Amino acid sequence: MYKAGDLRVEEREDPKIIEPTDAIVKLTATCICGSDLWAYRGIEPADHQVMGHEYVGVVEQVGSEVKNIKVGDFVVGSFVISDNTCEICRSGYQSGCVHREFVAQTIGTQAEKARIPYADGTLVPTPSQPAPELIPSLLAASDVLGTGWYAADAAGVGPGKTVAVIGDGAVGLMAVLAAEQLGAQRIIAMSRHPERQELARFYGATDIVAERGDAGVARIKELTGGLGAHSVIEAVGTQQSTMQAIRATRPGGYMGFVGVNYDVTIRGIDLFFAGIHTEGGPAPVRRFLPKLIQLVWDRKIDPGKVFDLVLPLDKVAEGYKAMDERRAIKVLLTL
Repeated sequence: MYKAGDLRVEEREDPKIIEPTDAIVKLTATCICGSDLWAYRGIEPADHQVMGHEYVGVVEQVGSEVKNIKVGDFVVGSFVISDNTCEICRSGYQSGCVHREFVAQTIGTQAEKARIPYADGTLVPTPSQPAPELIPSLLAASDVLGTGWYAADAAGVGPGKTVAVIGDGAVGLMAVLAAEQLGAQRIIAMSRHPERQELARFYGATDIVAERGDAGVARIKELTGGLGAHSVIEAVGTQQSTMQAIRATRPGGYMGFVGVNYDVTIRGIDLFFAGIHTEGGPAPVRRFLPKLIQLVWDRKIDPGKVFDLVLPLDKVAEGYKAMDERRAIKVLLTL
């Protein structure tokens, strides 16, 4: 991305092993994330920035210290590089690894190949070469499925719980899927778009709320006997969605926030009197990848349905435009 709105597909040098813990992956598929739109819209700076952080593919080469990943493995990688051995990683928060590196900032996986540092800690191999129809779902696990799952986990979703999901983009829809898998009794999806409402119901939503802001909070409280939801997932990152999430959570409830939240301001007194638990930030996708890959492999979940537009890599600019204009939920890029 040369600058906001200016995307170009160019030839880059093939990646090479630099550190003995590296692996080179020939990508099978990649995609566009909602967070990529921040740079596209000029909210994040972009000056000849490599793009992309979601990826699956086949390992072509490994460094001398890579032990768990071998050439020929089909792998799913997290959007955050992690060694998976440091104290932070061992506590389950690999997105805060002492060797953390964001794939979007330095690697860029909207590409044919990628060098993945700390391959043993970042990549997870599938049981064997996947059937072609599983590739979109495995790709979803690289970020949006893992992020939605973390949001549900952070929000304390479990049997008997009422869950409200704020945001009907790919992450919000994956949070609905996760809430259903984690046994939620009731799942309220907040959406104004019929096609996204339909997908939310497919993934397990029991109720749809179209209202936003104060009206959305009032509707959730109406559906929960005036109390608010046990678990609220914030998957947008705006001022309105964040305050809506806080106010829709019942006292003592849990809010999981994973929307990238630029320019969100929360008054301390509002948070103080809300009396809720909060957890969020960049999702530790690596914690969940083995479980999510197995669920996809066993065909128990179908997160790949979140991709509603498929384009070749050289048409990536069209994909960004479609997502920016909300004509597409998530764009899969073929290579």
